[in-house]
Amino acid sequence: MGKDKNLWGNARLAPIGFGGAVIGNLYRAVRDIDSVHAVHRAWRSGVRYFDTAPYYGMGLSEQRLRVALCDLPRDQFVISTKVGRLLDPTSESLHPMRDGFADPLPNKVHFDYSYDGVMRSFEESLRRLGLDRIELLYAHDLGSLTHGAMHSHHFAQFAEGGYRAMDELRASGAVDAIGLGVNETAVIDQAMAVGRFDCFLLAGRYTLLEQEPLNGFFDRVAAHGARIVAGGVYNSGILATGTRSGQPVYFDYAPAPPEIIARVGRIEALCYEAGVPLAAAALQFTRAHPVIASVLVGLGRADLVDRTLALASTPIPSSFWTALKDEGVIPDNAPVPVVQELQG
Repeated sequence: MGKDKNLWGNARLAPIGFGGAVIGNLYRAVRDIDSVHAVHRAWRSGVRYFDTAPYYGMGLSEQRLRVALCDLPRDQFVISTKVGRLLDPTSESLHPMRDGFADPLPNKVHFDYSYDGVMRSFEESLRRLGLDRIELLYAHDLGSLTHGAMHSHHFAQFAEGGYRAMDELRASGAVDAIGLGVNETAVIDQAMAVGRFDCFLLAGRYTLLEQEPLNGFFDRVAAHGARIVAGGVYNSGILATGTRSGQPVYFDYAPAPPEIIARVGRIEALCYEAGVPLAAAALQFTRAHPVIASVLVGLGRADLVDRTLALASTPIPSSFWTALKDEGVIPDNAPVPVVQELQG
């Protein structure tokens, strides 16, 4: 894994990471100064892992991280970014909301998982970030969920060229670790048959609502010698807001269907009985699996940093996790946080 052989075993890849999509103006515009304050608050709170991508605000997230991190000691933080999309400047009049990003930079985006495309994307990310190397590099959004009928084309392009580029970058020390940043497990299984990977950013597939990776997938990742960075622990919001606010609730980037709302309602009832915040349970459950090296959370405002770190440290009694298993919310083989409870 390049120069740093121990990303997983020390504090550099901390249990909570800074998800940079929000400072790319995901869903709503964030002021430059607020993005800097958020990063600095995270830093002061001990967060040392910052994730971004060219796609986030069409380059805006990477540029903002450059500003926010420029005066911080480079050997004390970990950066991950992604390849698979190229940005091309344009003078065309563009819609102010594009692909869910409000007021992104004036760049057009297209997929390119080829050798040359990956190398170009990496070099352009280094320029936007103001760095000469990064720690983790992910191939972004491979898989059928994103590409549908074009998946085979894009995956073949990656397998025949993009992977070779990423492997060369790792061998040269330009990156320490490589992997995929995706929303599905099937393409990770497909990729592990192509080459050797160090980590996979998997969003939304291991949460209080979804535990399918326990059925062999996590074992295969561990056997490959890789780790998981988990994103989307709130399943697009429903596990953060719950179902009782009267506001629209979302699951997997869309309005939540009735069966999901009903399942979350059951979890909420158990949380209420135990006095446990739903969001704390969701965050801590995902973190508990030993194959998961870090959990990424969107931290676009300083107050969200404070809230997330408070949720991560909220005491949750072991009886709560037992109740979730007894009610069939999570399977019996799901790892849960080890609770240090006072002895009477």
